[in-house]
Amino acid sequence: MRLHFSLSPSREPVTFNYNHFLVGALHRWLGHNDLHDTLSLYSVGSLQGGGARNGALDFPHGATWHISAPDTSQGQDLLHKVAGAALRSPDVCCGMEVVEIAAQNTPEFGERRLFRADSPIFIRGDKEGDKDPHILFNDPRANDYLTRTLRHKLDKAGLSHLSETAKVSFDRTYRAPKTRLIHIKDNFYKKASVCPVIVEGEPEAVRFAWCVGAGNLTGSGFGSLV
Repeated sequence: MRLHFSLSPSREPVTFNYNHFLVGALHRWLGHNDLHDTLSLYSVGSLQGGGARNGALDFPHGATWHISAPDTSQGQDLLHKVAGAALRSPDVCCGMEVVEIAAQNTPEFGERRLFRADSPIFIRGDKEGDKDPHILFNDPRANDYLTRTLRHKLDKAGLSHLSETAKVSFDRTYRAPKTRLIHIKDNFYKKASVCPVIVEGEPEAVRFAWCVGAGNLTGSGFGSLV
């Protein structure tokens, strides 16, 4: 399921690296939780509807945003809690507040679906000593890492029967893939890819991917799919 948020216009400039604002709002609504330290079985989308102005983003007509979680009891509990808390405490960031929430049931996609990246896709490579590699779309290992992460999430969600045939790959026919350097906080940056992905497998696995996103840190505003 996906919650679509309609936000009021911004009253302050919105920094281009605003992920921490959205994640902060989500965790404020959830209250004390351990989600920061666990595998993200949900995804946080990016703000839509604004434009660049004077070195920042501006949303004079408001913004839209979404949070998704799989159709499991845990996922539905998370979204139910978020929706109730967001209506009681609607502040998000930079003067923007939640004015409306609409729920969308997870669509049927079939056994193969091309998804657009609503937010950059971050892939964490295997740590090599002190190095923490960031795998990009043009790395020959990228698809293996994407597939591995989806299968791991299926296993953690109790859907291991779907993981064997589930696959994720970047769309190699896409003509304008990009990389972005995302500032998280302090001096931490993440290199991520803006490129569509193809998800294959059992229909339930494809639906699951739409909910949990692609790659790593989907709970921190990366890899949301539309």
